[in-house]
Amino acid sequence: MAAAAGSRVSGLLGRSRLLSQPMSSGAHSEEGSARMWKALTYFVALPAVGVSMLNVFLKSHHGEEERPEFIAYPYIHIRSKPFPWGDGNPTLSVTLM
Repeated sequence: MAAAAGSRVSGLLGRSRLLSQPMSSGAHSEEGSARMWKALTYFVALPAVGVSMLNVFLKSHHGEEERPEFIAYPYIHIRSKPFPWGDGNPTLSVTLM
């Protein structure tokens, strides 16, 4: 029974036009694909960047919230070995300044 069902399915798949066509990376030609990505860039990506920039701008001017005071807990800056520059103690950003 399973063999009959398997042969029926393989027969249906063999006659399918979708499976007889070669699989490619896309259904569009190169020009169509380039046009699609160009449109996506202009109509999706750039407006998304603009909305994100507007959100950051409005949030930064909305109101300044004070940060909580920094507490230097002893487990925050644990170093198991020295840094490979200078005397090994300061971070690279402090060393470059």
